[in-house]
Amino acid sequence: MQPVKHYLIFVLLLFLLSCNVSPQAINYGSDGCHFCKMTIVDKIHAAEIVTKKGKVYMFDSAECMVNFLKEFDSSEVKLYLSNYFSEPEKLTDATKATFLISQNIPSPMGAFLTAFKNKEDAVKVQLEKEGTLYTWNELLKHLN
Repeated sequence: MQPVKHYLIFVLLLFLLSCNVSPQAINYGSDGCHFCKMTIVDKIHAAEIVTKKGKVYMFDSAECMVNFLKEFDSSEVKLYLSNYFSEPEKLTDATKATFLISQNIPSPMGAFLTAFKNKEDAVKVQLEKEGTLYTWNELLKHLN
């Protein structure tokens, strides 16, 4: 009976460890966008969704992530992540970001959408580059 008990504990631990819900590093130049299928190369505009089950969807831009959500059950999402203008390659919480749509900052899919870690950073760039600021929820409404 003991070997069966040990086997069950091992299987349970393996199951728990395989359900890790966390971001995954993007391999720029080789990973592809789940929405548009382009190779992700832009280190300022990349984005990522992590589901409650731990599945990771990578995007070459926040606009691809938002467009993907039009056909995806958002109740399955645990994390919305985006790179920030001032912190390329670093994925952080997109729902807390301030987004700037400015014709003077190109993004991979042509929506001119860039994420900023906070509103103050976004306003500074907006003063120089012009454009319109959005919160995460405002952005979802604007792009739908």
